[in-house]
Amino acid sequence: MAATATGVALADDKRPKTYVFVHGTNSYSGFWTPYARELQYRGHRCIAVDQPYHGAGAYIPESYQSQDLEALATEPTPLGEIGLDDFAAHVEKSVRRAAKWGPVVLVGHSMGGASLSRVGDAVPELIAHLCYMAAYCCSTALPTIEECMTAPESETAILPEGVVIGDPEVLGVNRYNFLGASAEDLRMLKEMAWGDNSDASFRAGLLSMQPDESALVPAQRAVGGAEGWGGIRRTYLRFGADRLITPELQDRMIAEADDLTPDNRFRVHDFDAPHFGPEDVSDIVDVLAGLE
Repeated sequence: MAATATGVALADDKRPKTYVFVHGTNSYSGFWTPYARELQYRGHRCIAVDQPYHGAGAYIPESYQSQDLEALATEPTPLGEIGLDDFAAHVEKSVRRAAKWGPVVLVGHSMGGASLSRVGDAVPELIAHLCYMAAYCCSTALPTIEECMTAPESETAILPEGVVIGDPEVLGVNRYNFLGASAEDLRMLKEMAWGDNSDASFRAGLLSMQPDESALVPAQRAVGGAEGWGGIRRTYLRFGADRLITPELQDRMIAEADDLTPDNRFRVHDFDAPHFGPEDVSDIVDVLAGLE
């Protein structure tokens, strides 16, 4: 198909690649620091995107820092007005800028996969490779993140309900009080996303998590089409110890994508890693460095 030919042409471009990284739920661009740092040592260009009201532009509720729980349940946030159109447009802008200088490898983690699918459909001619790292890759059968989360393959997923505060329909965000997590909440959070990683790694990672995440994005369609997204080379980094996006769900998403484009299937690499990723990222970086 034409899009595949475009993807091959991009992959044959001998100019240096630029990796554009998209973070996941409640996260920010700093999540990618160990990956980007190692790729930069190897001579690659890297850009880590902060989605609107994340990272340097984050909006942290005042009541979250003061731990005024009554106020935290209702304090408004501008992130409550932000949806997947905004996220995808923001990533597309970064892709357009990066593509002026050479092939773009677009990498997404967790919720970031929704932006990858949207942007892949919007500008397939600018992307040499899509890489989903333990990320949502929605399909016709599971067109939204919410439907992925409620699929039978997600039955064993762990969700941190003990730290949820406020009404998402009122706030427009899913709000998590990580600072007020009980010992049981902390145990579940670690099992969910950090697995066998060290307690020190867990505490550092949890400290980087933002309390609010858009409640609109998970309900919005994020399906790549065969003629746009489906023509781009793609890789899936499958995390076998993930208790949020379970291995079973990852397998289903991979299979449904392959069914859509049987002549352009996922290249799958397996890692015994939890959702937040391994502490030693060198094996994953080896795969990323080889993407074309």
